[in-house]
This record gives sequence, structure tokens and C-alpha cells, in this order.
Amino acid sequence: MRVIDEAGEQLGIMSPRDALREAEERELDLVEVAPKAIPPVCRIMDYGKYRYEMKRRARESKKHQHTVTVKEIKYRPKIDPHDFAYKTEHVREFLQEGNKVKVTIMFRGREMAHPEFGKDLLKKVVEATKDLTLDHVDTERVPFEGRNMSVVLTPVAK
Repeated sequence: MRVIDEAGEQLGIMSPRDALREAEERELDLVEVAPKAIPPVCRIMDYGKYRYEMKRRARESKKHQHTVTVKEIKYRPKIDPHDFAYKTEHVREFLQEGNKVKVTIMFRGREMAHPEFGKDLLKKVVEATKDLTLDHVDTERVPFEGRNMSVVLTPVAK
């Protein structure tokens, strides 16, 4: 097998017994790095330290990740103008934080007879947030999902 020492220099091709003896003399471990290579490649290293470094790198890379979550804001067709402004401000905040927002219009009872009220409301929300969203949403073709009508707004990349 081909043996590489802890400094990264090749020690050459040795028998497994000689490579293990060399690692024991240095008080380190013999780790097989490339078993499919011809001849197989082994490295003399401190395996505990190597595993610790790998865990630390994984933890560091996880810190810099941003997970996108989907927030949901629910409206009713007969919403008060102040309530509309308040909820729409929350939609804007979520989009500024980089989260997707699902805007849902909930219908009850006879409100189902007038889906145009819900479409108008969706249109208002899309207009109020168009500077923060990626794509233009066609509010005229939003289907019903049971008694709800919803659309997902995607934030502009930072």
C-alpha cells in the first residue's frame, strides 16, 4: 500500500505490517484513505483530531446557512381597512426577513358566493408587496382549496 505521513509527504509503497509499525512508532493511527486505488492509499494521522476537525467544520458551515420558512397570513373577505394594513405590514416584514409568505383568504358561509371579493383582496396584497416579491402573481387564476384561496409570495434574493 502507498503510505503518506502526517505532513502530507509520501513514504512510498510498503507492506501493511511495515506501515502499521511506522504509525505506531510515531504514536499515530494508520487510516485507509483510498481503498479502491491501486495500490490502496493509507495515511498516518491522529484520527481523533481529524474527526474533531470534521465536526467543527460541519458546525461552522451550518452557522452560515439560512433556511427559508413559509409564513402564513390569513385574511377574510370583509376585513377592516386597519386590519388589512396591519396584516399586510406583517407580510412585508416576513418578506424582508427572506421568508416565503402564504397569503390565505378564508371564506365562510355566503361569502363563497362572491369569490371576486377574495381576488380583489389578494390583488391588493400583491400590489402592496410587489417591491419585495420576485414574481408577479396572477390573482385572477387563483383556485379555491376547499373554502380557502391562497397564493405564495417569494421574496427577492438579498
